[in-house]
Amino acid sequence: MAVLETIVVAFWAMLPAYVPNNAAVLAGGGRPIDGGRTWGKKRVLGDGKTWRGTVAGILAGMGLAGVLNLLADDVSAALGFDVPTFVLPAAIGLAAGAMLGDILASFLKRRTGRQRGAMFPGLDQLDFVVVSLPLTALLATEWFFEVFTWGVIAVVIVLTPILHVTTNMIAYQLGLKNEPW
Repeated sequence: MAVLETIVVAFWAMLPAYVPNNAAVLAGGGRPIDGGRTWGKKRVLGDGKTWRGTVAGILAGMGLAGVLNLLADDVSAALGFDVPTFVLPAAIGLAAGAMLGDILASFLKRRTGRQRGAMFPGLDQLDFVVVSLPLTALLATEWFFEVFTWGVIAVVIVLTPILHVTTNMIAYQLGLKNEPW
């Protein structure tokens, strides 16, 4: 796989995992997943992790996978190489794994005494990747190993923090986030 092809495939394959957290921010609010519960003296997750945001994020990621499937033939023809289409279990794994990764990161932030929105370098940028990839490999094993070669995984690990920081800065400038990370 050529370098440009690897980068495009990595970005395309991760889009259903990249979008859910952003959709959750836009649709968030409502009842917190932890119901206000504490563990020790700290909230389990906090008010930023809501059922509405989680469901909206998963549906947005799955919906995007469906749209990408519709566009895949035309995009592949234009690029001169194939971009992957998504089987349903892969779409579920990528979208739900992204949301679960973000929820687990929130849990870890609370355990380490960080407040909502506090920076946690590394974890903030890769939390959803660390959960979405293994969950997708579990739910859609054959699809996963066809799409996520070692080269694609390497690009995802390098590309994701760059995209994460960039999109968060844009969301901050637009007033959608309270902090730029």
